[in-house]
Amino acid sequence: MKYIYYLIFYIVFFFFSCENKDLVNNGVSKEDAKATYVKTVPEWSKNATMYEVNIRQYSKEGTFKAFQKDLKRIKDLGIDILWFMPIHPIGQKNRKGTEGSYYSVKDYKAVHADYGTIEDFKALVKEAHNLGMHVIIDWVANHTAFDNVWVEESHKDWYTLDSTGNLQPPIGTDWWDVADLNYENSDMRAAMIDALAFWVRECDIDGYRCDVADWVPIDFWNEARAELDKVKPVFMLAEAENPEHHKKAFDMSYGWEFHFIMNEIAEGKKSVKDIRNYLSNKAKKFQKDAYRLHFTSNHDENSWKGTVKERLGDATKIFAVLSATMEGMPLIYNGQECSLDKRLEFFEKDPIEWQDCSMTEFYKPLLKLNKDNEALWNGNYGGSLNLLSPPEDTIGFAFSRTKGDNEVFCIFNFSNKTRTVEYNNESLSGEFKELFDNSILNSKVASAELDPWGYLVFFK
Repeated sequence: MKYIYYLIFYIVFFFFSCENKDLVNNGVSKEDAKATYVKTVPEWSKNATMYEVNIRQYSKEGTFKAFQKDLKRIKDLGIDILWFMPIHPIGQKNRKGTEGSYYSVKDYKAVHADYGTIEDFKALVKEAHNLGMHVIIDWVANHTAFDNVWVEESHKDWYTLDSTGNLQPPIGTDWWDVADLNYENSDMRAAMIDALAFWVRECDIDGYRCDVADWVPIDFWNEARAELDKVKPVFMLAEAENPEHHKKAFDMSYGWEFHFIMNEIAEGKKSVKDIRNYLSNKAKKFQKDAYRLHFTSNHDENSWKGTVKERLGDATKIFAVLSATMEGMPLIYNGQECSLDKRLEFFEKDPIEWQDCSMTEFYKPLLKLNKDNEALWNGNYGGSLNLLSPPEDTIGFAFSRTKGDNEVFCIFNFSNKTRTVEYNNESLSGEFKELFDNSILNSKVASAELDPWGYLVFFK
């Protein structure tokens, strides 16, 4: 009888040892292998900045090869992560406009012929990696084109069907160029994860920006992240503002509410009070290691809400500085470094006009500080934000962030008039140098006179 017990013991031991070994080989420790999968934020993202690439509109050619020529320039700007808008073929059925929506995907495992070949894309990714940058691509998991290959392969049950058994757009929208997917279908889920893994495995990309992530079940994202990390550790950005996403699936999410607050301050509809409310409420709902994406523009804002100049006007630079110094990762939409001042057409070919590139010299020191100074790093790697301006002030705003021996001190005038901004200087010690004019902070003074929409960024 003892022999039988020992035999059972060794069989069970061997089974679990093999299972744990497989998990360890896929980058999961023995301890984690015994429990549920636990995501880990890639260390290379700790001080990264992001650049959104719209291949169609980036150049007159609108190709991977044309964009690849600018990789060195973009790296020198201070960019670490390239986010490519969808690179897939676009559906013909119900297409909007001449070129169609980037987010109407016809084939998850192919590239748009106008952009080049998959070999061209692989070459682009390889060169970006050689320059020390990482690449993520846009992923549209909520819906596909009406003529997606899945439909052509008779997988109609993979979609949400209307009362007559036909494909339909996402419920509550007028997006008639895309068909809603059915996440109750396990075969569709498996095919979606297989397609996600395809680009990581075949093209060596480093992760995804996931479109309308809140419209896809969280348990799917959790499963997808675990499977992708078996191929290689990935970085995941959710186009959503949901703290639950960060627990098992995503490393970073959109700072939508903060973006809207910045727009409304520029319009005179909100004030510094709303920034403080955001920091003490919405921001605190996210765990400390949750990265937040901050931006003054992106493809949606540019095409549908207006250019940075339209929305922010003379406040353009102050909000770019705020986005790059508060807790979170800054994003630049292609063309912003050259004062992009037109709404790029969404459904048509409409190349960026690369003219006034004076903003490049503004962004370079700002992004360099964000990358080099640990106080401004992302999540747990960076320093917490310490408010230094009087709580009753609705125009002046000052804060510091400290990590080890690194400290950054920022002062802002969120008004269109010259203003003296007061702040608490008791915690400031040592010599601070201003980022843009190299002046030295007088630590004995507890105020600064700033021009309309003025700012000062001091670092120790």
